[in-house]
Parts: sequence; C-alpha cells; structure tokens
Amino acid sequence: LADDEALVQLAQGVTLGDPEAQITVVEFGDYQCPGCGAFALSVKPQLEGTLVASGDVKFVYYDFPLISIHPNAFLAARAARCSAEQDSYWEYHETLFRNQTRWAAATMPASAFEDYAEEVGIDTEPFAACLNSEKYADVVTANMELGARMGVNGTPTVMVNVNGELRRLNSNDFQSISGTIDQMTGPEGGSN
Repeated sequence: LADDEALVQLAQGVTLGDPEAQITVVEFGDYQCPGCGAFALSVKPQLEGTLVASGDVKFVYYDFPLISIHPNAFLAARAARCSAEQDSYWEYHETLFRNQTRWAAATMPASAFEDYAEEVGIDTEPFAACLNSEKYADVVTANMELGARMGVNGTPTVMVNVNGELRRLNSNDFQSISGTIDQMTGPEGGSN
C-alpha cells in the first residue's frame, strides 16, 4: 500500500474554469450527500455564471465520499471520473446530483450510472468497462485522504484559496463565497 504522502500526491480535483485563475473555490463533496446536491444545482451554477466566467476564479471539486453513511458515493465518484475520459465530467456531475434520490438507495447502482452516461451522450461501452474496473479508486481514495488531512469531516466543505491562503467557509451559499473572496482580495489583499 502506498504511504500517505504518495497517496496525497495522487489526489486530484477536477477544475472548472481557467486553470491559471488566481482564486480557487474548492469543494470536497459526496455525490450521495443532499447538501452537496443543493450546492451543485444552485450555488455552483451561480459561481460558474459570474466569478468563473470572469476568468478570475476557478472551481475545483474533490471527491470526499462519506462511505460509512453513503454506500454508493464511492462508486458514484468513480463513475464521474470515468465520464471525464469522454469530456463529460461536469454534465455527468450535475446528472448524478439531479438524480440523487433515484440511485442513492439502489442495491446495484452501476446500471443507473450507465444509464446516466447514455443520457449525457457518453459512449457506454468504454464507460462501463471503466466503471467495472478498479480505475480511479486510488484517486478517489487519495482525495479522501487529502480531505481528512485538511480537517474535512463533512460535505460539502467549501474553501477559498487566494495565493496560497486557504480559508474554510462556515456557510456554503453564493453570498458567503463571494464575500470571502472580496475580503481576501480587498485593498489589504494586495492588488497587482
């Protein structure tokens, strides 16, 4: 088994927006968590339409499935990663959250995950092969380890990173996020 350090190196979020943006909004999320669903379907579109669209902010999603209470969340995180191989990650991400109540209680969620892939126009054969392998299990596990090291203990956990200064938010609504960014980049925050 890889040691913790190697595991954390393997962690990778999925980025929405300009990868060079100076400000990062980070979410540690769980596809089976209702609060994450609300965030994905109401707050993230606002972020995307304003701050991310401006090019100043990038949004990075890290998987943090709470496997003890959400038995299907780990597979859902892997399914989303498989969808990224066909450049459909964010569309699939939203589809999983939109249909959360349908697959959350399923005994065998894989067939639902394959249906959603088809729904968003993903070629289902390579997707199913990816899903039925152990592919991305290491990356999702690494993201969980990274989150645990950063003190993440629930989802969604949202943080703002401005030039390496990381601030964790107590509230995940759009106003709190944009307000925190303003505080961190305000007159004292140094304008180039």
